Amino acid sequence: MSTSTTPTGSRTLTAPAAPQAPTAASDTPGPAVLSALPAPGTGDVEVPRYAPQWLQLREPADAAARAHELLDPLRIRLANRSGRATDVVVHDLGCGTGSMGRWLAPLLDGAQHWILHDRDPYLLHFATVGAPRAAADGSRVTVTTQRGDIGRLTPDALTGASLVTASALLDVLTADEIDTLAAAIVGAGCPALLTLSVVGRVELTPEHPMDKEIGDAFNAHQRRGELLGPDALSAASEAFGRLGASVRVHPSPWRLGAEQAELTEEWLRGWVGAAVEHRPELADRADTYLRDRLAACAAGELRAVIHHSDVLVLPRPTGEA
Repeated sequence: MSTSTTPTGSRTLTAPAAPQAPTAASDTPGPAVLSALPAPGTGDVEVPRYAPQWLQLREPADAAARAHELLDPLRIRLANRSGRATDVVVHDLGCGTGSMGRWLAPLLDGAQHWILHDRDPYLLHFATVGAPRAAADGSRVTVTTQRGDIGRLTPDALTGASLVTASALLDVLTADEIDTLAAAIVGAGCPALLTLSVVGRVELTPEHPMDKEIGDAFNAHQRRGELLGPDALSAASEAFGRLGASVRVHPSPWRLGAEQAELTEEWLRGWVGAAVEHRPELADRADTYLRDRLAACAAGELRAVIHHSDVLVLPRPTGEA
């Protein structure tokens, strides 16, 4: 699931920068967005910042949802890689506070070096402080950071990579950006584990007459401009397939109940808020809807299944015919 937005326009990968102090939270309903900061290397173009509190709140649900079924084929590929006597080098794109590394590094054997990419130095600071230190077999895990974004990612940027990872990323990309990402990963000849892409389906129990209308408006919001939103997973699978990569997809839904009430509340605010942003005429009815849903959540009566999928990409290794 992702209620985040991504800017359009030119993007570049730039050198790491020192952390900045946090800014005040936006008064927009829902999680994630803080006031904007300039995009690296783009002058006064601004990009949104995402609240670490939201990323930390969703981390346990993300960890529970990710598809363990994709790990065995990934382990086999990593065990058979050329240069396997050296560290596994992982590029984590749009790392946020580093939740992917904290989940995956302890599930893989062998020494690992993680390169954490994000455009927000404040989030990179959190990711570094909370980075895992040991692999499944006790081998060391080290991290470095790279400030930037993935819009102009090239195979050269992934030189020496053993694995590329990302979470909740594909659905905030355009078709061109997905093609660029696919070309870079396949060009580098390394596998990619891309998790938690929204697929446009939410199940709420008990049902409410407005569920579908809010869901449709949210999905349309995710597709605003050139963003792919719920269509991103299919587009990415096709892009990798055109380049000769093997693609495996597995469901990875959030399953939220009374024990996840705080997360459900924040997700609801963001979900409904995005729907109203896309369709302002829903505002009055959506306000009543949100109050009803939040009351059910507070009473422990609301259950939510937010559907995502994970994808494992296995390109041909570089140099293989």
